[in-house]
Parts: sequence; structure tokens; C-alpha cells
Amino acid sequence: QVQLVESGGDSVAAGGSLRLSCAASGFTYRSRCMSWFRQAPGKERVGVATISSGGITDYTDAVKGRFAISEDNTKNIIYLEMNSLKPEDTAKYYCAAMINPYDGCRSWGTRARYKDWGQGTQVTVSS
Repeated sequence: QVQLVESGGDSVAAGGSLRLSCAASGFTYRSRCMSWFRQAPGKERVGVATISSGGITDYTDAVKGRFAISEDNTKNIIYLEMNSLKPEDTAKYYCAAMINPYDGCRSWGTRARYKDWGQGTQVTVSS
């Protein structure tokens, strides 16, 4: 059974940095996309970043150049390094796994493609 546990959320001032972690367990599939989504109050959950099993990354335009996704394969942890944080980054951040995607990670931003989700971690950025 896939289990995803996020941590690292906090309250920071604009311009600050945070690193989120997602501890993944319960699956050994070689082909998967590990992604971060976020959901602000009253808004839809949207994709932020993804990393494929081959280490290829992609980001939503709003965070390009500020956020970086990475993974430690030895520990099965996916990280989201967030720099130059803005108040509009305030949201609950979720880790999600897409297992054996037929199209690689091309559809990584589509929420419906993910079966497994973590419980989320809150990030609040004050101006």
C-alpha cells in the first residue's frame, strides 16, 4: 500500500525559503511520477512540480526559477526546495504518486491521474 507523508510546512515572510519533504513507502515500481500539488483556500488543487523515475523535472510557470524538486532514492524521499517565496505561494502542499504512467509524466499536472496522495503540509507566506 502506497503511503506518502509530507513535512516541512511552516509560516515564513515573503522572500524566505522552505524545504518540503515527502517520505514515500509501499511501492517499488520503476516507472512513476512523483509530484507536488498545492491548494489554496477556495481554489483548485494544482500541480507545482514533478520528477520522473528518470530524474526529469518539470514545473508550473508560477514557480519556475524559484522552486526545485529532487529526490533521495536511497531514502525514498522527494523534496521541494522553495525559494523567494511570495504570499501567493500560500497553500497546502500535497505529495502525489502516479504509478506506471502510460505516457511518462506528460500529464503530470492532471490531478485525476493520481491515485495516491499524502495528507498535505501547510505553507503560509506573509507579506
